[in-house]
Order: sequence, then structure tokens, then C-alpha cells
Amino acid sequence: MTLDQLHLLFFKNYDEASLTFSSGINCFIGDNGSGKTNLLDAIYYLALGKSAFASTDAQNIKQDADFFVVKGSFSSPATERPETIQVSLRAGQKKIITHDKQPYERLADHIGRYPAVLISPYDTDLIRQGSEERRRYFDSLQSQLDHNFLELLIQYSSLLRQRNATLKQAPTGQHGFDALYLQALDDQLAPLGEQLSALRVEFLNAFLPVFQTHYRQLAEGQEDVTLAYKSQLPGQNFRHLLLANERRDQILQRSTVGPHKDDFVFLMDGLPVKAYGSQGQQKSFFIALKLAQFELLAARGGNARSDSNAYKPLLLLDDIFDRLDDKRISRLLQLVANQTFGQVFLTDTNLARTDAALANVASEIRRFHIAQGTVQILSSPK
Repeated sequence: MTLDQLHLLFFKNYDEASLTFSSGINCFIGDNGSGKTNLLDAIYYLALGKSAFASTDAQNIKQDADFFVVKGSFSSPATERPETIQVSLRAGQKKIITHDKQPYERLADHIGRYPAVLISPYDTDLIRQGSEERRRYFDSLQSQLDHNFLELLIQYSSLLRQRNATLKQAPTGQHGFDALYLQALDDQLAPLGEQLSALRVEFLNAFLPVFQTHYRQLAEGQEDVTLAYKSQLPGQNFRHLLLANERRDQILQRSTVGPHKDDFVFLMDGLPVKAYGSQGQQKSFFIALKLAQFELLAARGGNARSDSNAYKPLLLLDDIFDRLDDKRISRLLQLVANQTFGQVFLTDTNLARTDAALANVASEIRRFHIAQGTVQILSSPK
């Protein structure tokens, strides 16, 4: 699968831009703040239906505009003609995502169709931030891999919002809100929560050995790394757990137990990577996470369709030459040279450095110069 064309209208710092891509490697070269990462985010939008960086969709509308459009054309040997995905938003209205001009009724129907993996300097947040960041990452990955998990997560999240809204009606006393409705919500929430927890355990068992293999190849060290799933549910009856914490939930006016509180703990030699891992070890850790993500998404595409190479996820590399050391860059470029990846998009501030790094890569390379929201195609290096 490849993204052949990208068109932007009033997206972030772009008034308008149109790009035609190579099926191999595409390089966005320009100064910091020129809009290189915004192009990666536009591609991420097409794949996942949301921004990788902005917390709200409205933040991506160019200043002084009242809407944005991101449009892309995808193709693969398995499709008779290119498929067009468009994401658009007008200020104050609902975001619209269309496939060949037909709007999706739900974003969930789009998730997983055009997989992408982003490796970014912000990935250190997975290690340094709280459980919500890690839970969001693994839920997003598992949703791309397993539509049943995504549907379950949507149902659970909807019921959880209803439960929290009900708890906000509860005063500090014993009465004043609909206790029977809360019990009815708990009856529905409990089996969904237990299923979510079980699916997360099943997923992590498959993900862990792939991650550990990539870490060993990146770090070349002797440390033992693992991922531990921290949850209140395994071995517990969720309905009983909700009942035991009902009084506390009423006082705090929110649901304090359940899979929405789970965490994925990153360990190295039995100790938290956040506290005890060096900067280099932390970088190897999050890159190994992303490479394992890529491998599982690619394997899922191959299992679902006859041509596995045609459905490798898009790989988006943001500022890796500035933020990673030579050893880790060398490992990534080795995988690129070995054609482990399919279509690649990367950003850099230094054209000569990019050309030197890719000198031994056989894939077709297309280079774009980015300057304050404008795009210019660069001639191929001699």
C-alpha cells in the first residue's frame, strides 16, 4: 500500500499544497518550524483519522481560516483503482472523513484500513508520562489490529461516560441520584471491562517477544526488558469491584476502578525504565516498541490479504537524525535498506546529511524542500 498523492487546504501553516510521492522514500527537508512535521501529521490524519500531535481537531485549522481539508490517494496491487480518503473540518462543526467521497458513519469503520507507524521525538512521553499516555498508545495499536477490540472499547467508553455523568449527580449524602440506574450501568459495564482486560493480556503476550527481539537488536546490551500489564481486574470480579468502590466513586464523582485505570509498566532488569533507564536505553525502548508495532501491523495485513508486501504500514520518521544517535539511526536505516519497510516519509533539517544517510539505499527517493508552508521538489542527488 502506498500514499500516492497528498493535498492540503488551510491545514496548520499551509494555505494549499499538493505533493506526489515516491513509493519508496520521501524526504521533507527544511528549517525547524517550516512545516515538515505538519506534513507527517497530515499523513497520520489520513491513516488514523486524527492528529498525532494536536489535542483537538480545531487546532489544525490554519490561523484566520475557518476550515481545513486533508486529502490523499492510496493504491495497492490488490485494488483496481486508487482510493481517496479525505478529512475535513469546519470550525464549530463535526469532523467528516470520507472514503471515495462517501462519508463514514463512524470513525471506527476507518481504523485499521490504512495503517501507519510514527516514530517521533515525542515518543519519550510513552515512558516519561503517566498511564493514560501508554494506555492510549496500546489501545490505538490494538484497535488497528483487532476490530472486535475497538468495538468493545467504544462500548465500554460510552458506558463509562454515562456512569461518570450519573456519579456527578450524586451528592455527598446517601440520596439524591438514581442508584438503580447506576446499578444497571454496572451490570453492563462489568462484562465489557473483563473482556477488555482479557484481550489486553492476550495482546501483550503476542506483542512482548516481538518487542524484546527488536530491543536486543537496537541496544546490543545485556539488560532484560519486559512489559507488565498492571490491572485491578485479573482474578477479580469486576461487578464486585465496582460495588466495593461505589461509595468512594460517589464521593469523588468518577469511576475509580476498571480497565480505564490500567497501565503498561516498562521494566528493565526488573526496574522502571522511566527512573532507571539511561537516555540511550529509553530511546532504544520506544523505538523497539514502534518497530514491534510495525511488524504486527504488517503481519496482520499479510494474513488478511494475499500480498503481504502490499500492505506494510506507512512509516513516518520525524527528526530522527537530530534526536537519535548514530547507532540507532544505523539500525533503522539498515531495516530501510533491507526493505523491511514499505513506503517511508522522513523529516530532516540537513539535506546533505539525509543524502549521505540514504546513499546506500536502493529504494526510489524523492526529496521536497519545505519553507514556511510551501513545498518545492528537489532534483535527485548526483
